[in-house]
Amino acid sequence: MLSISGEEFLFWKKKQLSKGGNQQTFAVLLDCVGGISNSEINLITINPGGILHLKENLEFLESLWDQHLFKSCPIQYLCGITFWRDLKLKVTNKVLIPRAETELIIDIVFNIFRNKSEKLFFAELGTGSGAISIALALAYPFSEGVASDVDQDSLEVATNNFINSSKQSNLKFYCGNWWSPLESFKGKLDLAISNPPYIPKDTYEKLPKEVKNFEPKVALLGGEDGLKHLREIIQKAPLFLKKKGWIILENHFDQGEKVKKLLIKNEFTSIEIVKDLSGIGRFTIGRYK
Repeated sequence: MLSISGEEFLFWKKKQLSKGGNQQTFAVLLDCVGGISNSEINLITINPGGILHLKENLEFLESLWDQHLFKSCPIQYLCGITFWRDLKLKVTNKVLIPRAETELIIDIVFNIFRNKSEKLFFAELGTGSGAISIALALAYPFSEGVASDVDQDSLEVATNNFINSSKQSNLKFYCGNWWSPLESFKGKLDLAISNPPYIPKDTYEKLPKEVKNFEPKVALLGGEDGLKHLREIIQKAPLFLKKKGWIILENHFDQGEKVKKLLIKNEFTSIEIVKDLSGIGRFTIGRYK
């Protein structure tokens, strides 16, 4: 561990933030790489005469901050860590950085399945870092979950995240495209969830460089109209869901009505477009017959 005076650290911190960026992002860097918590920073701000202990030196931390500011590299990839709900998850450039708005999927599940001791059988398609499935496996400890992803590297990240987040064994991971590795679970699911690639091709080309240049294209691009993967997931969902089973999908801000029509076409009922905290119809849910 490296020791540094509070005064020196605060001077360095002010210099870094004067370059750009924001306090919240900088705090992630300090916590995940520097080993300095927000509470420690608050204490040293009150008492600059104190001493801080760092896991990495200031030069290294500054080099990461500069990569974030001047090359637009997401701080989560530079740190290898992201925070999502109450989880601390490993992320690499093989997985999409889980977004804050996606956290609402868990709340939607809570509204449908209110009994946390319920024995659900759920599946997540395209799990990435494993965030959604892990949160559900922890929230419903008597349930069983399966999660698929087409990329083996992503599944290694997700598996490690589950091991690091829990001592439970109620979540299993399968490699393959959408439903294909889950054939043995046909007709058995109470719930299916997916946050698939849904960005239309034209929109993808205009994404900010911190997204387009760093996050995996396969996790973002949803074909010409953005609905390619949503169509496949919805069309095959009736084969895997129990009667009265639910599906919860995240979609692009303007796709809710189109996803709703796809669900109606495939015999889903109780369909609802759920808005995120910005008032955008971010999720579409339905019940199979």
